[in-house]
Amino acid sequence: MNDSDTENHGSSPSIARLPAAAAVVALIGLADSVYLTVHHFTAEPVPCSLIEGCEKVLTSGYAEVFGIPLAAYGAAAYFAAFSLAVLAAYGDRRMWKLFGLQTILMGTFSAWLLYVQAAIIGAFCQFCLLSAITTFTLYLLYLVSVFRPTGNGSNSTVESNSGSMPNTLL
Repeated sequence: MNDSDTENHGSSPSIARLPAAAAVVALIGLADSVYLTVHHFTAEPVPCSLIEGCEKVLTSGYAEVFGIPLAAYGAAAYFAAFSLAVLAAYGDRRMWKLFGLQTILMGTFSAWLLYVQAAIIGAFCQFCLLSAITTFTLYLLYLVSVFRPTGNGSNSTVESNSGSMPNTLL
């Protein structure tokens, strides 16, 4: 383990910093998605203070799949990302790999939704943009853990019963 990425509090388990940061970022995405989901089901308009177009995006045909708002799917995805990050923060290396896969899927879908907003709907929603930024931040945190060199200049991995993970993470 690399001491620069963990904090040790006596006998308590070490907490990896990148997964802990990812858990906090995932909570931001979760809050954003839950906010939009609640507004959808209460039929309240979403206040757009930074850009115009929220209502156009959120009431478009692309805002629901099988009658369920995309924000609800986003809330589930952010909750999964949060859960995986917390498990990874406490040392389950396999969960960090699953977190990476989760962020790839979320990032791909977010990129498609950005395209839909720009090219098809012709409007942007600030809460949707926040979700995209949050998703790409989660992916960036994962990439940092994979590609950041260790103190000796190499990108080594640590083997454990839970699988291998970049040494720079835990």
